[in-house]
Amino acid sequence: MDAKLQRRVQRYGWDKAAEDYERFWAAQLRPAQDLLLALAGIRSGERVLDVACGTGLVSLQAAATTGPSGKVVGTDISERMVERAREEAGRQNVEQVVFQRMDAEALDLPDAAFDVAICALGLMYVPDPLRALQEMHRTLAPGGRAIAAVWGARKQCGWAEIFPIVESRVQSDVCPMFFHLGTGDTLAQAFRDAGFSEVRAERITTELAYEGEGQALGAAFAGGPVAMAYSRFDQPTRESAHAAYLESIATFRRGSGYRVPGEFVVVRGDR
Repeated sequence: MDAKLQRRVQRYGWDKAAEDYERFWAAQLRPAQDLLLALAGIRSGERVLDVACGTGLVSLQAAATTGPSGKVVGTDISERMVERAREEAGRQNVEQVVFQRMDAEALDLPDAAFDVAICALGLMYVPDPLRALQEMHRTLAPGGRAIAAVWGARKQCGWAEIFPIVESRVQSDVCPMFFHLGTGDTLAQAFRDAGFSEVRAERITTELAYEGEGQALGAAFAGGPVAMAYSRFDQPTRESAHAAYLESIATFRRGSGYRVPGEFVVVRGDR
């Protein structure tokens, strides 16, 4: 897919998913987010950049750790995600965090402005993830550190059939490189190529728990990366896609719900 088109698809796709994202994914992504924050070791008073921040789930946790003497800047390509993050920061009365719509590959931020740069499950959607990591490296002060989390290998993610199921109905690649960074040493090598040192990686398995078919379908179609394509399906197409996806995760059914395996890779590198 052309990079410019891919950015446009991601921007408006996540605008579509913003309303449902936290409802379906906040709990499911917590293991990766917790490990990312543990590896980041954010301290009071530090300056933190959160790239592809979504609705601010990780940004707000980082802000709680930096305290009022610190600063957190969250960026995302989706305007609606940024709006929701701002709304939540206002509800929590967190003044040390700001959110801006920005392309991860071209951050409109000064050099050496942050102590920590994080990206929780966003690099898979960037046309050029190496460029995004180079931008994180550029914005870090000497001695700073960057931490990124991505989904792991395709074979370890039981929900992976969602992509071919949707792609076959839109005749296009929805997320062509989604599992690439989670395969082997790919993400760690990208960190090295971006200029980071002392690179280390951790791989963890998880289980996505859904109480029933509705929750599993909502997470797969409405709250994630295929939301824009799904929004254009007519009802018969939606029904056929639903049936195909439920069939693909049938082996993970437990009673009326599902326990779908997943995997995350989290990498840290120093500036």
